[in-house]
This record gives sequence, C-alpha cells and structure tokens, in this order.
Amino acid sequence: MRAAFMYEAGDVRVQDAADPVIEQPTDAVVRIVRTCVCGSDLHPYHTMAASDGPAPMGHEFLGVVEELGSEVAGPKRGDLVVAPFAYADNTCEFCREGLHTSCPNGGFFAVGGVGGAQAEAVRVPQAQGTLVKLPVGEDSALLPSLLTLADVYGTGYHAARQARVDERTTVTVIGDGAVGLLAVLSAKQLGAERIILMGRHKERTDLGRFYGATDVVAERGEEGIAKVRELTGGQGTHAVLEAVGHMPAYEMAVGVVRPGGVISRVGVPQYENAPVGFPSLFGPNITLTGGPAPVRAYIDELLPAVLDGTVEPGRVFDRTVTLDEVPEGYRAMDQREALKVLVAP
Repeated sequence: MRAAFMYEAGDVRVQDAADPVIEQPTDAVVRIVRTCVCGSDLHPYHTMAASDGPAPMGHEFLGVVEELGSEVAGPKRGDLVVAPFAYADNTCEFCREGLHTSCPNGGFFAVGGVGGAQAEAVRVPQAQGTLVKLPVGEDSALLPSLLTLADVYGTGYHAARQARVDERTTVTVIGDGAVGLLAVLSAKQLGAERIILMGRHKERTDLGRFYGATDVVAERGEEGIAKVRELTGGQGTHAVLEAVGHMPAYEMAVGVVRPGGVISRVGVPQYENAPVGFPSLFGPNITLTGGPAPVRAYIDELLPAVLDGTVEPGRVFDRTVTLDEVPEGYRAMDQREALKVLVAP
C-alpha cells in the first residue's frame, strides 16, 4: 500500500509500505476512505529531528472494514466506520467513565507500532470498542462532517464540556483553526450566548461567526487581552477554550478568564512549564482543565445532528488532496493557505 511518513521537520513523503495485517485477535484492518491532516501534525512538521523518522502520520479516518480478528464482535466486513484518534476497548473502568484516552488497553494511531491513517489502509487495535458504524455509503456528501467526529469536532466539544459551558456562560475561544472553530460550534450547542473568538484570519473567523461567535478579536498578546476585557466590562469570560497549544495562547487565556472561571486546554501543549501561582490561577480561583479528548465518549451524542444536517462541522475542510499530494497538504496548512486538508486516497 501507499502511506505518508515524516522523515524530519518539513519532510513528508508518500511511499510504499507493508499492507496492515491482523496481529491480535482484537484487531481489524480498515481500508481508508477519507483522512486528513491535523493541526497537531504541524508540531512535528516544525520540530521533528531526523533521528526520530521516518514516522507514520495521520490519526483521523473513515474507512471500510476489510478484515476482523477472531475476538471482534459488532463491526462487520463492509461496514463504513469512523474511528476516534485514540483506540480503546470501551469496556474498562476508565472507558466507562468516559475517559477513553486513558484506557490501559488503548493507545494512539501512528505511534507504538500502530500505523498512521494517512495511508490506504490501517490496522485498528481494539476494533470492537473503537469503531463506530456509520449509516451512510462511501459516496455520501456527509463524509467530511462525519470525519470530524474522529478528532476535531469531538476535541472542540471536549473543550466546551470540560469548561462547563451552558446558557449562563460567557466564552472566549483562542485559535481559529479547525478545533477552535468547532469549539465555537460546541459552545453554541451547549447554550452559550456570548462567544468571543480570538483569531486574525478573516475567512476562518467568518466561519466562526457562522458557527456562533458573537465577537471576533484579531489582536494578540496584551492588546488582545485588553480587547476581550473591554468587551466584557473588564471582567473577562467564564470559560476560555484554548485550542492552540503554544505559550502565548496560554498566557492570553490567563489574561482573559474571569475570576472563578475555567481555562480548558485542548491544543497539544508545546511547553512543560506555565504560570499556575497566586497571581495567575490560585488567587482568582481559576480552574485549569482539558487534555486529549476522549472522542469515543462523544461520537454517539454528536452523530445524530451531523446525519440530519443540523450542524455542518465538515465546513472546516477547505482543500482536498489525493494521498500522493499529502506533502502539499502539509505545506498548505503550514503556510495558512488551507484551514484543514481533506485526503481522499
């Protein structure tokens, strides 16, 4: 088969690779129908050392089940399925508590000997607990929106849920990438009436307004903090959904959160140390939460509105490439020429 590998920062190649096979009785092999490039894929694209490559890439996909291990019940050959970016058994104590990313039998695609999804096919561990059958065909116009259930929609929703967003909550979303925009959508779904989107790319923030943002702040740093404070009568917002992962975004989150509020981080942090002391979080009673989204916990809840067209999270995809064009997809997203790149193998 063909698959994408990152050799080092800025160097993504699509090449021949071994076909995935059943390795454990709980595995499935899935033929990829749609995949994509994630904003988090750009972190290694900027920093990966040659000594860490070649690494398989991709963790979001829709596909058709082709093979099943002997212990897999539920999914059937020929089913069109979506898989969350973290596989899990969906039966352990953590999974039952909705924390699939901490499943002791789980893990992540494209690491630990599991192939990436930017490929023609992938082995899915814990297939019974991971794969969710979709009631549409391979030619459905809903595929882009359904693909967001693998990561970015569930991640935006996780940000809002962890921040306890409801109809009484004012919200700031930091970041106008796909996750940030779908955090706006999620906050709106949970009832928020005031949603401030911090982003400076007009095409993206226009989509943010479509999803429910009431205000857009293009300024960054102290200037951006002052603008949000101005919009909120000096108080800041009850919830801040941080969807970037870099220190300046965290610092803005601390700057715009209201006393007693919540900062919910879902941008993969590219730092180890951050202010959490008296003047930043402790004194004003700020809660810090977030983490990798247990997407499997949200798919069943989010799926119906995607199927009936009530929401259109797939609008975050603004460019489609073939598998062989994946390196160009990385370049386009890195240069802000594309918001999120869909891959149709």
